[in-house]
Amino acid sequence: MKLPLPRSRRAFVITLAVVLGIAGISTGVALALGPHSPTMTAGGIDAGGGAATGADDGELPAMTPGSAATADAEVDAPAATTVAAVNGAGVSVRDAPRGNQIADLPAVQKSGAPLVFRVVAEKDGWLQVMLPQRPNGSTGWVDADAVSQSTTGYALVVTVSSNTLDLYKDGMLQKTFPVATGTGGTPTPYGRFALSELLAPTNEGYGPFAYGTTAFSDVLNSFGGGPGQIGLHGTEDVDSIGTAASHGCVRMHNADITELAGLLPLGTPFQVR
Repeated sequence: MKLPLPRSRRAFVITLAVVLGIAGISTGVALALGPHSPTMTAGGIDAGGGAATGADDGELPAMTPGSAATADAEVDAPAATTVAAVNGAGVSVRDAPRGNQIADLPAVQKSGAPLVFRVVAEKDGWLQVMLPQRPNGSTGWVDADAVSQSTTGYALVVTVSSNTLDLYKDGMLQKTFPVATGTGGTPTPYGRFALSELLAPTNEGYGPFAYGTTAFSDVLNSFGGGPGQIGLHGTEDVDSIGTAASHGCVRMHNADITELAGLLPLGTPFQVR
């Protein structure tokens, strides 16, 4: 049985979207919760079921050399994290406060979901934010006046060696979930990331909800027509949970991802260690 979403989350703005840049998920419903409860697109580099033996849609994934970061011993679960939802039509991203423009991003992503950042630093009215793009760890600076800021006490920490996901709130461990992570050939990349999008997928294999993250595969440059973005999603392949079985995404039981979808705003810290 699916866990019910809290009443405050039932006022979803729902937009049917064709997901152009997210591997594996071809269609889905983008869920938008507003600037103080942000959510966005989920993207995975594996379909929800089956072992990671090749592209699940029959298309061979493009391969690119990559160097995975080492597992971080320190848990990235801050008691509070600032998140920033873009105001207006879009936002200019710069390489430093008042520096050179490096990107001009729309407030609404291709999936129809809002653009919300995890903030990692602040200086003189400017915010350094995580960017949902390659290479992993990319950041940029945005004018604080161009976004609406809020905070979240939630954080997620995936431990690959044990195939578990820990849910933190206010810096304290709340619950541990079993998950599936990437195989040795298509590992889930280590690092400190953020949730960037949320979808209710309409194609099979991803369960009822799928978060996209700011992480991308270190070995798959593309998958299923998308860029190899790492997702956190449900699955019908329950036997894969607790094992290294995916193309890099983190799979959860459908009831578990439904629980998280009712709690976590976009910008929530997402660590793989």
